[in-house]
Amino acid sequence: MLSVHTSPLHQPGTGDAGGMNVYMVELSRALAREGARVDLFTRCLGEDRPARVELASGVRVLHLAAGPRRPLPKEAMPGLVPDFARSLLAATAHSRYDVVHSHYWLAGQAGARVAGRRHIPLVHTMHTLARVKNASLAPGDRPEPELRVRGEAALARAADRLIANTVEEQVALRELYGADADRTDVVTPGVDVRIFRPADGRRAARARLGLPQDGFIPLFAGRIQPLKGPDVLLHSVAALLRDSPGLRGRLLVPVVGGLSGAGTRLPDELRDLGARLGLGDVVRFQAAAPQRELADWYRAADVLVMPSRSESFGLVALESQACGTPVLAAAVGGLPAAVRDEVTGLLVPGHDPDDYARRLRWFAEHPARAAAMGRAAAGHARRLDWRSTARGTLGSYARALRDRSSKAGQERRHVPAPAAASSRRCKRAAVPA
Repeated sequence: MLSVHTSPLHQPGTGDAGGMNVYMVELSRALAREGARVDLFTRCLGEDRPARVELASGVRVLHLAAGPRRPLPKEAMPGLVPDFARSLLAATAHSRYDVVHSHYWLAGQAGARVAGRRHIPLVHTMHTLARVKNASLAPGDRPEPELRVRGEAALARAADRLIANTVEEQVALRELYGADADRTDVVTPGVDVRIFRPADGRRAARARLGLPQDGFIPLFAGRIQPLKGPDVLLHSVAALLRDSPGLRGRLLVPVVGGLSGAGTRLPDELRDLGARLGLGDVVRFQAAAPQRELADWYRAADVLVMPSRSESFGLVALESQACGTPVLAAAVGGLPAAVRDEVTGLLVPGHDPDDYARRLRWFAEHPARAAAMGRAAAGHARRLDWRSTARGTLGSYARALRDRSSKAGQERRHVPAPAAASSRRCKRAAVPA
């Protein structure tokens, strides 16, 4: 497995680490439990981590030299792809792999080069799509570059198999990128119900986190960037208090996560917005939390709010539901697949704060019905586990190997290199075979 721009070891909810990081880690562990051996290759960032990290039995994270050993913005990453591919070829010169599975378009570019040289199939998961994101940008947000659009289109043609999280993503790949539906497999992500579960309930979770037992607590959890819509949440809370001022005394809105993407350009923007809206006594900003603590935040909340402008699936929604907490989410991307409208949560068409405010008021005024949604949510999430995801992924690998075998001797489809200059290469790290 390949990830160029973010490491499976990074804390989700910070920087470029999010659902994709969780996906790679949990899928790899589940694949290993099904009998596979998985090596996750990522870029060395000079974080004093060893060249090889044993993530689980049968799963290793291997760090490759590609450019300077420090974090870089995504905009600089295309120039590192050739270096990453060369390091990967050197590190795997004496190893045998059956499949290359790349995550996000940057890793796909490197994966295509390596899979071609090794004569093994390339399976690719996009995770997000530039054309989908660009169609739903927040005001003032930067569109994804044309270089990425072209890179994704090339991968849609070149990968032996594409894995989409939902049928909606499969359709977007076909309609926006010309991907062949016969080479696109829909494999739904899962949730770790050993960590994300109702456990000892809301009161105990609130006690551990120091939250008021009688509070009404809508939660935001995830990376703080315009794409995730935290500004929509704050405007919604302001509208809620305008129409229901009596809620102020018991309303608390935790925002759990770190700055990411466009959010890092104006790091105080969300806090400043909260202050301008008069929410300084209501909104509490919390750093991104490890999974076991994050599960307590889900359990403690009355509802998780996800006003995302784009979402390939929304693992956060699944985690919250697994903890018995319903979800109020935008009806975009994969969220309608993750959340059963009016059963495990409520879906909102669009991003009008007044629409979210009305639904937040419903959760505040109907705690018994919201609790019933939470119970249904926990049952819904239990049926979506990583074992099923791993088995679906293994099926995609098998089809890729079968298709590759049937095309033996044919010239592999070509993926053009990104049109950017390569950054200065750092000293290569020794990677054990």
